[in-house]
Amino acid sequence: MMKIPQAVAAPARLVPPFLLNPLVSRVFHQVIRAHPGLFERLGEHVNKRFGFRPSDLPFAFLVEPGKPRISVFRQDAAFEADAAIEGPLVMLLALLEGKLDGDALFFSRDITVTGDMEAMLALRNALDDCNVDLPADLGNGAGPFGPVVRSIAGYIREKALGADAHDREAHSWN
Repeated sequence: MMKIPQAVAAPARLVPPFLLNPLVSRVFHQVIRAHPGLFERLGEHVNKRFGFRPSDLPFAFLVEPGKPRISVFRQDAAFEADAAIEGPLVMLLALLEGKLDGDALFFSRDITVTGDMEAMLALRNALDDCNVDLPADLGNGAGPFGPVVRSIAGYIREKALGADAHDREAHSWN
């Protein structure tokens, strides 16, 4: 499993979060459009705030499903989240897609989950029901460049997850 190289993470510290917000928001809304029932599946947890802290990037993300909105912060910024998860970015994205077993990662301490566990479990279940495929979702929002975006994003995902990604996908836990 790949971590974001320090050669990429270090220069990213120079990028102010407000410059990333439009790009991250666009991707976020593409995924929501591709999976319109995602946040409805949260039920009573739809107004909770979910924090995501990639341990290998200088940024953190706050998702507010009830708005729906995503915000980018510096990794060390204090923000209120009802539930939060921390781990390498590749793992967090693989969890989003259901490519990895969240329970196994939690118990092996590869990820850390804090706050409202019931809300985080509701989010995980909602994501499982949606079958998110980031390369496909990104490609679908890229107009005539869709096939190229899908291909590049799929290649990056495969390389980031490691050589045995196809085997893991065949034995995916959901």
